[in-house]
Amino acid sequence: MAARDLRVLLRLRNFRRLLAVRLLSQCADGVYQVALATYVVFSPEKQTSAAAIASAMAVLLLPYSLVGPFAGVLLDRWRRRQVLLHGNLLRALLASVTALLTISQVPDQLFYASALCVTAVNRFVLAGLSAALPRVVDGERLVMANSLSPTAGTLAAVAGGGLAFVVRLGVADTDAAVVLLACALYLCAALVSLSMAVDLLGPDEGLGRPRLAAALRGTAHGLSAGVRHLAEPPRRKAAWALGSITLMRFCYGALTVMVLMLCRYAWSSDPADGLALLGLAVGVSGAGFFVAAVVTPWAAGRLGPIRWIAVCAAVAAVLELVLMLPFAQLTTFVAAFVLGLVTQGAKISTDTVIQSCVEDGFRGRIFSLYDVLFNVAFVGAAAVAALMLPPDGRSPGLVVTVAVIYGAVAGAIARFARR
Repeated sequence: MAARDLRVLLRLRNFRRLLAVRLLSQCADGVYQVALATYVVFSPEKQTSAAAIASAMAVLLLPYSLVGPFAGVLLDRWRRRQVLLHGNLLRALLASVTALLTISQVPDQLFYASALCVTAVNRFVLAGLSAALPRVVDGERLVMANSLSPTAGTLAAVAGGGLAFVVRLGVADTDAAVVLLACALYLCAALVSLSMAVDLLGPDEGLGRPRLAAALRGTAHGLSAGVRHLAEPPRRKAAWALGSITLMRFCYGALTVMVLMLCRYAWSSDPADGLALLGLAVGVSGAGFFVAAVVTPWAAGRLGPIRWIAVCAAVAAVLELVLMLPFAQLTTFVAAFVLGLVTQGAKISTDTVIQSCVEDGFRGRIFSLYDVLFNVAFVGAAAVAALMLPPDGRSPGLVVTVAVIYGAVAGAIARFARR
């Protein structure tokens, strides 16, 4: 059944085009993010600490708490195809500025400002891709589409990260070359978006498209309407799914900082070797994302998306504790695979629940809220990790804390499912 649905999806021309935009765009994101990581964390002249990593994440991610709500309101008014086109063109331009800054003697604040602009536009593009998916797929195959499309995008980001590692370690010993590769991929994503009709991806004409100033003035009202929409009884399942994936994202973020520190200091004294180890960890986690794409449609079909989220959180609670506490490379890489699988499995289920429960006119706002929660959770996790991690990254207390949170999520969502 899954294989047949997948073949049907790939025969849908507009789905293929939207998927191509996602793959190119998120591959570019992966390239760009690795360029940032190598510049901030693995530069030989920098002595990076967990606090420095947390500060960088705060600079790059916290402002999305302001950008995200505007993105949601505007995505429910702007033509989403145009958002994909102009968003990728703008990111290509801004990323080229980042490339220039990496080879210039400029204060770090300018570099962070440039990176912030690139990733701020990313909020519009990713939220637009998710909100547009039901416009190119029928409701019967939405779970399969949510399994294939976001997971394929995540794998594309992982592949982009791997490509960036290859370029950085084997082709050009400069972060500027990696950032320019991201620029080229953003341009390709913009070109592919032109293959879709302007009005194909919505929103519907009945929603109206007010002027920008009017849309911005209505942001607070629009967001409050979106929250009220989630509070309605038919949408509460979406609210529970959002809360669960936010906490799981917090756990994943804390462990990401820990693995960064382990790769940089505990397992290697050479920044280049540490970067190679991080690349391996990212690749193993990406394999977990792929397995989640295969397993989740079957598991969510049998258990329901909410119960599958509970199973994912419970598996993470047990295996994260067992595999991470030794702080050995082998067990940590196995944990990276498991956490990639359960995190992506929960995300696929959350996407499906939101798209099934939320009306089209609110979908852009809810996905932008989803994005904001993701970023705040990740930054909060980095801050907690900075307080708990020693210089070499080995913190049993952090591992136990994360396991407790996973267990609490599993218990809470399971009780909701029973009700």
